[in-house]
Amino acid sequence: MSDSEVYVLDPAAIEADRDPLGVGAGDAPSGTYALVYSLRKAATLPVGALGRAAFPAGAYAYVGSAFGSNGLGRIDRHRRVAAGDHDVTHWHVDYLGAHPETSLTSVLAAPDADVECALASELLGTESARAPPLAGFGASDCDCPAHLVAGADGDELRSAVRSAFEAVSE
Repeated sequence: MSDSEVYVLDPAAIEADRDPLGVGAGDAPSGTYALVYSLRKAATLPVGALGRAAFPAGAYAYVGSAFGSNGLGRIDRHRRVAAGDHDVTHWHVDYLGAHPETSLTSVLAAPDADVECALASELLGTESARAPPLAGFGASDCDCPAHLVAGADGDELRSAVRSAFEAVSE
């Protein structure tokens, strides 16, 4: 991820087409991203073919990448799912994001960086993050244990994601 900047995006700015990467405007570059969610109350959720899992209340960070058309514009789709404006569950993260007790609190993105698996692995090794309640979450197309981490505090988890982005860029 050399020379790639990490952007912290406000979901409200994405919705208003005012984010610096053009995610909301449909003009986004490709890259790797992390979605930071808050789950206000514990919930048992279905997660596609992975089955059901109990998710404790707290913060969650999901790591993904988007290298197809409109690249990081995929983030806006995840934002719309979390806002209740899009009800199609396609990816594992949609099941968490669509739950009524879940809110998308922030997004971190690194344009042109292809570091999805490295970022997920780095995050799983930090003190601020713990393994998700369901092995394989978000990692059906790779050998990673998961692309979701859990944490007690959203600000702390967002900081851990930023540090992990920096670590994989060295």
